[in-house]
Amino acid sequence: MIWLVGFIVVAILCIIGFGYMVKAVGRFGIFKSIQNKWLRRLVLIFINAAGFALPCYFMGLVNAFAIYLHVLVFTMLFGFIFGIIRKKRDREFKYYYQGWCALVVSAVYLLVANYLCVHVWQTDYSLETDKLSENVKAVFFADSHIGTTFDGEGFAREIEKIKEKNPDIVLIPGDFVDSDTKKEDMVLACEALGSVDAKYGVWYAFGNHDKSSYGPRDFTADDLVSELSKNGVHVMEDQVEYTGDLCIVGRADAITSDRKELYELLDGADTSKYIIVMDHEPTDYDNESKTTADLVISGHTHGGQLIPITYWGVWMGINDRTYGYERRGDVDFIVTSGISDWAVDFKTGTKSEYVMMDIGKH
Repeated sequence: MIWLVGFIVVAILCIIGFGYMVKAVGRFGIFKSIQNKWLRRLVLIFINAAGFALPCYFMGLVNAFAIYLHVLVFTMLFGFIFGIIRKKRDREFKYYYQGWCALVVSAVYLLVANYLCVHVWQTDYSLETDKLSENVKAVFFADSHIGTTFDGEGFAREIEKIKEKNPDIVLIPGDFVDSDTKKEDMVLACEALGSVDAKYGVWYAFGNHDKSSYGPRDFTADDLVSELSKNGVHVMEDQVEYTGDLCIVGRADAITSDRKELYELLDGADTSKYIIVMDHEPTDYDNESKTTADLVISGHTHGGQLIPITYWGVWMGINDRTYGYERRGDVDFIVTSGISDWAVDFKTGTKSEYVMMDIGKH
C-alpha cells in the first residue's frame, strides 16, 4: 500500500512538474536560438517527453518516474539557489548554471543510487546468548525479488559469495521471488540454494510477493515450494522446527488473514533453544517482544529505498522499523534493507546487503 501511495504521489508531481521542466530546459542556449515560438515549444515538449519515455522503455515505468522526479527536484533546487545568487548580484549569469548543475548532479546522484542498489554488501551483527553450546554463524537475506537487479544466474553468483563465508545456517524471511519472476530464473535460484552446505540448513518463510499477490507469472506458489523443497530448503509458514540448539520459527506473511499469533506458535516450544523468528514484515514488534523469542528477523522495507520516503512506513504506523537493529524487552530485532529491490533500481540512504550474524557468547 505504501508503494501504491508513493507511486500516485510521484506520478502527480511529475505531471505537475512537466510544465516547469519544459520552461527550464528551454533556457539552454541551443533551444533559445530557435526563433519560432511554437516550434521551440514543440521541440521542448518532445525533449521532455523523450526524457521520460527512454528510461520507461529501457528500465520500466516506475524507474522512469523515479529518474524524472529526481531531475525535477534538482532543477528546482538549483533554480532556487541560483535565483537567490542572481538577485544579490542584480544581473544575469553568462551561462545557464541551474540547468548544467541539475543535469550533472542528477546524473551522479542516480548513478550512485543505482550502484548502491545493484551491488551487495555484507552487514555484520554480534548477538549474545547463553543458550548455544557454540557460536553460530548465521546468514540471512530477504527481498531478492528474482528478476529485478539479478536473474537466476546472478542470484547464484551472490550465493557463491555467501558460501565463501561458511555460514552454519541460512535464513530467508520472504520475497524470494517477485510477481513477474520467470520460472527458469526461479528454478536456477532454488538450485543455487541447494548448493549451500550449511550445518543447520537453509530456511525460508513467505513474503508478500512470493505467492504472486500483485501480478501474473508462469509458475505457482506450489511450484516455488516444490523447487525449494527439492533443493533441501525448509519451507515454513506458521511452523516451528528444531536444528541443533536452534528453534526456527517461520511466520506466515502479515497479509495472511488467518496467520497465528507468535505466542500461539511458541506455545510449548523448547525455550532452552535459541529461538529465531522469520517474519517478513516488521509490523508486530510489540506482540513479538512479549514472547519467548530471542531474535526476530525481517525484510520488506528495503531500508526505506529512497530519500525522502525512507521512514514513511514508520511515520504512517505501517512498520515498526525501517532498517537495522533494535531490542525490545528480551528480544532482538533486525530488519535488512534486502539483497535486491522491487521495481525501483535505485537506493539512497541505504544499500543492498546480506546480513551475517555471530550468535553466541562474546
